[in-house]
Amino acid sequence: MPSASDTVRAPRAGLATALKAVGLLALVVAVVTFPMLAANPFILSVGVVIMSYAVLATSWNFVGGFTGYMSLGHASYSGLGGYATGLLVIHTGINPWLALLAGGLLVAVVAVPVGIASLRVRGASFVIVSIALVLIMLLVFQSWSELTGGSNGLRVPRPFGPDVLRPEQHERFFYIHAGLLAVALLLWWVIDRSRFGIGLKAIREDEDKAQALGVPTFSYKLVAFVISAFFTALGGGLYALWFGFLDPIFQFSILVGAYMVLMSLLGGIRSLFGPLLGAVIVGYALEFFKAEYGDTQFHLVALGLLLGIVVLFMPDGIIPALTGLVKRFTPQASSIREVTQAELAEQRRLGQAGEEPPGGPGDTARNVAEGARS
Repeated sequence: MPSASDTVRAPRAGLATALKAVGLLALVVAVVTFPMLAANPFILSVGVVIMSYAVLATSWNFVGGFTGYMSLGHASYSGLGGYATGLLVIHTGINPWLALLAGGLLVAVVAVPVGIASLRVRGASFVIVSIALVLIMLLVFQSWSELTGGSNGLRVPRPFGPDVLRPEQHERFFYIHAGLLAVALLLWWVIDRSRFGIGLKAIREDEDKAQALGVPTFSYKLVAFVISAFFTALGGGLYALWFGFLDPIFQFSILVGAYMVLMSLLGGIRSLFGPLLGAVIVGYALEFFKAEYGDTQFHLVALGLLLGIVVLFMPDGIIPALTGLVKRFTPQASSIREVTQAELAEQRRLGQAGEEPPGGPGDTARNVAEGARS
């Protein structure tokens, strides 16, 4: 016989599921209709930039959100993905979309030895190693001018012919970025609910304890690191095909990696849509301040203030803060289970007979042991 708390909890769970479904549907509708509602090509291009940031932030979150390893050098993978895609198109003449996929796979292969070397350290040491990698990439691609164009940059042929006007290019790339983002979000959601995801989150909470309990921590970290590098490279390659020009100073900028971290922290690194929300806020703010204040560095000051506010008042991000606020004002089920008169009489009878009532400590211990064995 279901208890009163179960009766209250079931409709509440159904309501939460319905609200999530409505929110997801609203997000899909907003993404699909945005290019049609954009007032001009500039607004549409801003939408492409925000989508690009959302792909990069979500890709970063495979490492930062699951394992807690804060990489400030993820621009090395987006930059490598952009240059790999552009160079393959220029020097081999293959289909740009095949070049994009091949570039992502090449970067994933490169990420294996990099991950093996860098994931042996933690905390500040890992952050320093990630920054060192992006600085090395910057020096290499600036100096290797015969291949990369050096400081003069590299012009990448666009995948659509000259008959396709720039606004239509923006629209197509907006939807392509949205498709890649959907794949990354789906994979993040699947991992989050898998045994692999449980192991990654155990690493995030206490890596030493997770290893002591039998979690293959290094292998799990390396797999998450390579997945993150792969999707980050795809995001960088898409940017190269859309923008049509690569500059090593921008592609391998520490600021790009810092933006990924800021976006994820702002929205909430432990939530599925946290990086997306952070990308919308930070991406729009960047473009707004750049349009208002030109080439000045005021946008960096504004973003620094934004990050300070988030850290002080919403340290877990916007989505967890809002979720906690909603729970505060939502009536919760009583922690004391209501017992009917018949159940109370049955428990009294079992107690007099020396038997353990159902749901007692023995049952709880058995459930825990069975869960551990499974």
